[in-house]
Amino acid sequence: MIAGGSKAKDGHYDIVIKNGTVVDGTGNKPRLADIAIDDGKIVKVGTINQSAERLIDASGKIISPGWIDMMDQSGYALREVGLAPNKINMGVTTLIGGEGGTPVPAEEVDAYFNELETKGISVNFGSYYSATQARVAVLGTSNIDPTNDQINAMQQKIATAMQGGAMGITTALIYPPSAYHKTENLIKLARTAADYGGIYASHIRGESAELLTSVEEAIRIGEESGAGVEIFHLKGAYYPNWGKDMKAALSLISNARDRGVDVMADVYPYTAGGTGLEVTAPNWLYENGVEQALEDLKNPAIREKMKAEIAAGPQTGWTNLVYVSGGWQNVVLANSNKPEFKKFHGKSFADIGEALGRDPADIAWDIMLEVYPKRPFALYFMMSEDDVREAIKHPYVTIGSDAASALKEGDLDALGLPHPRSYGTFPKIIANYVRDEGLLPLETAIYKMTGLAAKRMKLNDRGIIKEGYMADITVFDYDEIDDTATWENPTLKPIGIDYVIVNGTIVLNNGQHTGATPGTALRGPGYNKPSKAEE
Repeated sequence: MIAGGSKAKDGHYDIVIKNGTVVDGTGNKPRLADIAIDDGKIVKVGTINQSAERLIDASGKIISPGWIDMMDQSGYALREVGLAPNKINMGVTTLIGGEGGTPVPAEEVDAYFNELETKGISVNFGSYYSATQARVAVLGTSNIDPTNDQINAMQQKIATAMQGGAMGITTALIYPPSAYHKTENLIKLARTAADYGGIYASHIRGESAELLTSVEEAIRIGEESGAGVEIFHLKGAYYPNWGKDMKAALSLISNARDRGVDVMADVYPYTAGGTGLEVTAPNWLYENGVEQALEDLKNPAIREKMKAEIAAGPQTGWTNLVYVSGGWQNVVLANSNKPEFKKFHGKSFADIGEALGRDPADIAWDIMLEVYPKRPFALYFMMSEDDVREAIKHPYVTIGSDAASALKEGDLDALGLPHPRSYGTFPKIIANYVRDEGLLPLETAIYKMTGLAAKRMKLNDRGIIKEGYMADITVFDYDEIDDTATWENPTLKPIGIDYVIVNGTIVLNNGQHTGATPGTALRGPGYNKPSKAEE
């Protein structure tokens, strides 16, 4: 039996984990203790001699709260398959999604969460609603300024989503049409989220030469709206400023916190980002909508203008990821969605261009045209390892994978992006940065991945091993844990994670997914549960 009803009243528990070293998610030092779980909750921490339906011997192992993925992309995937095998294999029990919003309109957010629970999910899942969803619903995808009435209509969409259980609003300001949001309007939209206790979370306007002004913009939005601010996947993605901008950005966060702004960030432990090829074109290409952009992309004169802008370097209004990565030699084709191009996956566009005798930019844009509406992906090697370490160390930076759950174990995540972060993010933190490098003490890393993240998201009964808290637990071997996923083989399963328990049910048993789906939807603080009559 994996888990059952409450039997603690007669001294018999659902699960007892014995003889392990508890790292409790508060930042406290590790200690030896047993843990009793009953009816989905932790009911005792200490010495436990009573019997249980399931006894787990954790001798020589670490017992941690389940890990929280602060920047997840599984909103669509979980509707199709709820098992999230790559997340469970990584020791993750809770996902916070929604960079691109919810898969449904604002009016259907509550029903969406109910759908996930009814269908069954292996992880806990909460999501933001996107300010850009509200914008597109009111304005469409073109670059136009909203009227006051249109701003009010967007605010109403956000209010509805917050009442439906969204945790706040997001923007992804390098991608059109999100890029067309003006700061003053975002302050107004974030104020509505703040009215419901929500967060303003952002893929900020630029992560390269404009990193510092973009961090300042995010902080300003929080400061003037009253919303907490989450900066997604913080990175110093501009090679001329490696070693400088990341430290400065972290100082901006620290200084803002010192004056009372609730700003934090998350990071993934890799030097390459992964996103669609559409970002290799300037934002102005998309100002009249996607269909017109595709037509313009066929125009040789427009392509020459775009190539000149790539070569010119950073410009206002566009994050030039090709330039900031150091050129096409550092942009790697990850997934073209073209079977005949599969032989070039994993190769840089410079090398592909040399092999085909063509300009790398033309190859990228031709792929976009040929596979639309599918989205081709690239890896952009644009960060330095030292900057990644600097971010991980910061006391108000948590961990997020920026990856979706996989529909099947061993497959690419549901986005179709071959990046090792989908399978390796969380074990890599422990194996590489704690055990091998000593960058952080174990208890500090666990705190970032559990207690701090839970507090940030107002998950008041999760993230800590404490009596009365929900039993989300990860048991791992500190000496053996390792992320095995690489750039060449990004879907390899990590090792050294033995058990994952979600809401008191074992989902990973001796390293194998049980198929259990005890996860729950985590609704935000503005949730207004419908009455029976409304249902």
